[in-house]
Amino acid sequence: MLDARYVADNLDEVRRMLRRRSPAAAGLLDGISSLSSKRRELIGRTEALQAERNAANDGMAQLAKSGDKAVMGQRREQLKALSERIKDLESELSAIETEMQDRLLSIPNVPHPSAPDGESDEQNPTVRTWGEARSFAFEPKPHWEIGTNLGILDLERAAKLSGARFSVLWGAGARLERALITFMLDLHTREHGYTEVYPPFLVRAEALVGTGNLPKFEDDLFKTRRSDPNDPSALYLVPTAEVPVTNLHADEVLEAADLPRAYCAYTPCFRSEAGSHGRDVRGLIRQHQFDKVELVRFAAPESALEQLELLTSHAEEVLRRLGLHYRVVEHCAGDLTFSSTKSYDLEVWLPSQRAFREISSCSTFGDFQARRAKIRYRPEPKAKARLLHTLNGSGLAVGRTWLAILEQYQQPDGSVLLPEPLHAFMGTDRITGVALR
Repeated sequence: MLDARYVADNLDEVRRMLRRRSPAAAGLLDGISSLSSKRRELIGRTEALQAERNAANDGMAQLAKSGDKAVMGQRREQLKALSERIKDLESELSAIETEMQDRLLSIPNVPHPSAPDGESDEQNPTVRTWGEARSFAFEPKPHWEIGTNLGILDLERAAKLSGARFSVLWGAGARLERALITFMLDLHTREHGYTEVYPPFLVRAEALVGTGNLPKFEDDLFKTRRSDPNDPSALYLVPTAEVPVTNLHADEVLEAADLPRAYCAYTPCFRSEAGSHGRDVRGLIRQHQFDKVELVRFAAPESALEQLELLTSHAEEVLRRLGLHYRVVEHCAGDLTFSSTKSYDLEVWLPSQRAFREISSCSTFGDFQARRAKIRYRPEPKAKARLLHTLNGSGLAVGRTWLAILEQYQQPDGSVLLPEPLHAFMGTDRITGVALR
């Protein structure tokens, strides 16, 4: 969430920064200026009346000494009326502040000055490319054909169980999913210095507000239903481990000496894909349930950009160890996610589509999430607490890594070679057999 005072005092500047995202984003500021002016006016009137009340209270003390009961009764009535006026103003001020808060919760983060200009993902510049696209002596198949032919992927039975955009993995397919999760967690904890976390998969609404998922993306979430559907204690299935892990330190003050903090977590993720409009209806690209290993970092503001580069390199290392051809693109201002101020996407090559597809998004959010979740740090002992900066990225989306291996390592006989780091996990160097059906 943006700083209400900064927005009010620098409205034109904030509007200019949001216009880099889109005119619509800048338009969300309409009305903030008048609310801010009304708030300042109410604060001034309230403080003036409070000062008047304080003076009246002092006067009552003097009258008590004189013993003039008639005057004292009159002054009590005046003081009571004054207190009622103050109470009314405070109620009006509270309503204004609530409206401002609600508006700010729906306003996206401002792009970092270093984020490139642009209106859509088509204008995202490529930062670097790693590896080369494999050449095939045959027409490469899509992962859903490879997996189905090997008997390790079953979309039909998943649809019978749960509907569209779910999958069942059999035999070596299920083992490969588990192997990838273990490989990623081991790499990030043993070599990259992350502390592994196993968080709840159900969270309160407050946690989703803290990361910016609510109220903006309510339609993309799965919500549990209690006996009373209006029960505010109903929980949400996590759309990503970013939500519970970031909120581990909600309402806390960390010490600068303990920063940066780095956590990684595996969770299943649940998304309704309300805005996908029929994209990627086949295969595993866009599922309602999928596995992901998430990287989360907490940093002092001055080191956040450096931490973003480090986090991105950690996600890249997974792809490099697995020998998967990929590229890194930077989000232009118009393609940034709601909470992000600067982001990179890792895009893996899919031979069947002859295209790169996102497999990780690595972002810094500035103090946008920290303000919503009230996560602060103390720059030095006994210093006033300040908002820290939060960062996260997929390290990686497991299902998309799974399908990228099938497509990039497919063989003419229909088998799939396995990257060397997975041999020990899988107990083989190739997937060849047909699982039970």
